[in-house]
This record gives sequence, C-alpha cells and structure tokens, in this order.
Amino acid sequence: MRKSKFVLQWVLACMAAVMLAGCSGSEEQVAKAPDPVHFESGDECHVCGMVITNFPGPKGQAFTEREQDVRKFCSTKDMFAWFLQPENVNRDHTLYVHNMAQAEWASPDDTQLINAREAFYVANSERQGAMGPTLASFATREEADTFAAEHGGEVLAFADITIDHLSAGMAMHDMSGMHDGDGQSGEHDMHGDHGAMQEQSVHQDHDMGH
Repeated sequence: MRKSKFVLQWVLACMAAVMLAGCSGSEEQVAKAPDPVHFESGDECHVCGMVITNFPGPKGQAFTEREQDVRKFCSTKDMFAWFLQPENVNRDHTLYVHNMAQAEWASPDDTQLINAREAFYVANSERQGAMGPTLASFATREEADTFAAEHGGEVLAFADITIDHLSAGMAMHDMSGMHDGDGQSGEHDMHGDHGAMQEQSVHQDHDMGH
C-alpha cells in the first residue's frame, strides 16, 4: 500500500514538472520577438518605393505577425501609414523606430532601433524627414519633451497617433504598398480627405489604385 502511494506521488510529480516545462516553453515562444535589422543601401520603402537611406530622420521597420517578414519604411510616418490601415492596426506586428536622442538626424544609427510601441513621438516639429515633417521618435517622454522644446511640435505616445498626424504639413505618399490583405480596405478612407495634398505630391503620376 505504501509502495503504491509512493508510486502515485512520483507519477503526479513528474506530470506537474512536464506541465510546468511546457508552460514555460510556451511563454518563452510567445515572448520572443524578432530583432531589428539594418537598413541596407538600396532598401526601398514598403509604402512609397523610395530608397530609404537617401533621406534623413527616423525610419521604421515592421515584422508581420504571421509571416515575420520585415517591411522597411523611409520614415516613421510611412510606417504608421501602413500600420494604421484596418487590416494591420489590430495585429501584433513587431515595430521598430530609431531613438533620435541617440542618433544623428542626417543618418540614424541602426544600433539605436527601439520598440515603436513603447516609444514617444513629436509630431509637427520643424525637423524634416522623407517628404517633409516627420514623427521624431524617442525612447522616453523626457527625451521627446526636450526635442519639442527645441524644435516645436506635440509629444504623443504610440497609441495617440492618428491618420491626421500623418497628413499634417506633408504631401501624402502613394499608399499602394500599405495593404497586406485584399489591397482595398481602408485605402479610400485614407486618401479621401487629402485630395489636394495628393495633387501636390511627387507621386501624383502614380496610379493610386494599384
């Protein structure tokens, strides 16, 4: 009887250990996110197709939730223009931006890429990125406040950024590369209110429906 009880206790202990190990492994797998990558010479922006390294200011990267494919953007505004589309905004994409408190504006160091969801942004400052004013990105609110005090603009958290912040003071890019779904949802909403800006864009000769 005592032996049977001991065996039962041993079996239960083994089962508990296996279950704990399985849970630990699952948590580790879920928590693991892809590391940011360098912007290489010749890399093109996923939204506008322009060569990313030709422009100053912070840039962005997105690793898609399902495929874990990386999409690179010539500015933080283009990254948000892609991310805020209906088919992307509620997905758990991994996003990175440059921390401009630790990077040169003219040519940001790719070792200073940080989690975009945890970053703070300065909208409508005097500093120029690809195609005009951009969203200056920082690791802390204090860094963003310091930048805004010197260059103007409004400090925003990731969740506060809307389409309106992307269009302010900037001709909109051709948004043909933003969609990873059927290529239709959200496109007309994105462009409908900005027809005048689009006419002034250097991309006005592109077919917006492609």
